[in-house]
Amino acid sequence: MYAIIFSTLLEMAAAADPNTPHPHQGIITKFIDPGRAELTPAEQAALLSGQAVYKQTRHDNVDRGTAIFDVTASQETVWQVITNFQQYPKWIQEISGTEVYMSAGRNIYVDFTISVFMMNVQYYIKHDYQPEKGCLTWTLDYSRKSDLDDSAGYWLVYTSPADTGKTRVEYSIALRIGPLIPDFIETILTNKGIENATKWVKKGAEKYSDN
Repeated sequence: MYAIIFSTLLEMAAAADPNTPHPHQGIITKFIDPGRAELTPAEQAALLSGQAVYKQTRHDNVDRGTAIFDVTASQETVWQVITNFQQYPKWIQEISGTEVYMSAGRNIYVDFTISVFMMNVQYYIKHDYQPEKGCLTWTLDYSRKSDLDDSAGYWLVYTSPADTGKTRVEYSIALRIGPLIPDFIETILTNKGIENATKWVKKGAEKYSDN
């Protein structure tokens, strides 16, 4: 049993490769110009009371998680937190390392490593940052081989309809895990990931606003 686990860890450690193209150029439908989430009256009431709203779906082996929440900070401050990729390992327990390895125009390329239970999962993300449109979308960087099979998602940042003095933030991630990755990694990136998004962005942005 331990030999199998050890062998799997070794395979995972050797899977990601910045010098090898990803096996495909994308399976998950990309978010080009994402629209705001449709909310039920109950969800609107939850946001008005200060709670976050979480939505989760699964279709064709693709898991998608979405978080919607309000932050007492300006949109500029929220973007400062979201795009401060170097600080992610300090803010998010499961992320052990990040490296911005290229920035070209509105595209920001980041190498992420998640470390849990002695397992490292490495993946390369290409962000399309358009703050003037209130969004940042991403896909894998398919010029590099990631441990994840595919991932796409977005951040939306805009004035809260419930309180114009606050900023509404939407975070959504769609994910297909690789064949060597245990299911709990999927949970960390989707279920737990959307909860983490509400915590560290809200905490970080509101802390900056207080200074």
